[in-house]
Amino acid sequence: MQDVQRYQCKPCGYIYSPLRGEPHRGIPAGTEFVDLPDDYTCPVCGATGKGKVGKGAFVPFAPTKYRCKVCGYIYDEARGEARHGIPRGTRFVDLPDDYVCPVCGLDPKITEFYGKVGKAQFEPLDI
Repeated sequence: MQDVQRYQCKPCGYIYSPLRGEPHRGIPAGTEFVDLPDDYTCPVCGATGKGKVGKGAFVPFAPTKYRCKVCGYIYDEARGEARHGIPRGTRFVDLPDDYVCPVCGLDPKITEFYGKVGKAQFEPLDI
């Protein structure tokens, strides 16, 4: 999983992610926030995100929920997985390397088809 810095618009909550970019606005995936044009504005509320006035409109954001791409299970850092010995507040990046999805990663038919459904099969939710 890539370690990517996302930014959240303080007025409306929109999250800019370099993984996604904004292709519909001519900003390709892979464009870091610092490389956005100086006149960049939030596509949702129009808050200015860069330049002298607008730097305060966006703040760094780190996801706390991750979705299994195979079954849709949500790992929530605030909740943890007490049944599996993972206490509340355990960051996704701190999960053990042998972590598997507690829903589909334990199903032999699914793992036979997809292989090990581990951390690599999870994606961060931008919420």
